[in-house]
Amino acid sequence: MRHSSAFWILFLIFASFEIASGQTVQTKESQAKMTPHLALARLKDGNARFAAGNAQSHSKYRAEVTETGKGQYPFAAFVSCIDSRVDVDYIFDLNNGDAFDARVVGGIVDSDILGSLEYATEEAGAKLVVVLGHSHCGGIKGACDDLHMGNLTGALAKIRPAVQTVAKDWKDGEMNSKNDKFVDAVMRENVKLVMKNIREQSEIIHELEKKGKIMIVGAAYDVETGKVTFFE
Repeated sequence: MRHSSAFWILFLIFASFEIASGQTVQTKESQAKMTPHLALARLKDGNARFAAGNAQSHSKYRAEVTETGKGQYPFAAFVSCIDSRVDVDYIFDLNNGDAFDARVVGGIVDSDILGSLEYATEEAGAKLVVVLGHSHCGGIKGACDDLHMGNLTGALAKIRPAVQTVAKDWKDGEMNSKNDKFVDAVMRENVKLVMKNIREQSEIIHELEKKGKIMIVGAAYDVETGKVTFFE
């Protein structure tokens, strides 16, 4: 019995070591082999695990700090909202070092965000840029209501063109934050607008996309179900 107990203790120690030191994080080699389409497939698979309650990565996240401490080789870069429920590492079941995430109200872009994305792709090698909106977004609701409040006013002004586009042909109830359908339509239009702005305002990213080195995709996260829908 003692020998059996000793065996299982050694086995557990070995297994723990394997988990801590296994090749789960991105390396220079794995990043070089990654394509934009493979990167997108990884995100889809990861979100499917998360939404089904089968996420795997975060039990190893702390152990991966040692592996990523001397360098990072992410495969994706996100523009997403600051919403406390929208953490891309969790909702896509990512490992430490898999992705950059530029978070700002409404998931908008400015020169600072664009510069960050240029670094993420051109310099750090990310293969996929994801513009991620989400349901029941406070920033989108504020823009729908034309909210003015301190420094937030300027940020919401960047979402107003999406509000105006949706409002042109809207025939499904109120055009304000009280109408969930309107808010959702504006969120999705804003994602498309941000993708357009990235292409038009960053020559570096636009050239990478034209050469097939990266893809820019839009997506929407449902805060009630945990599921992500990609715009394709």
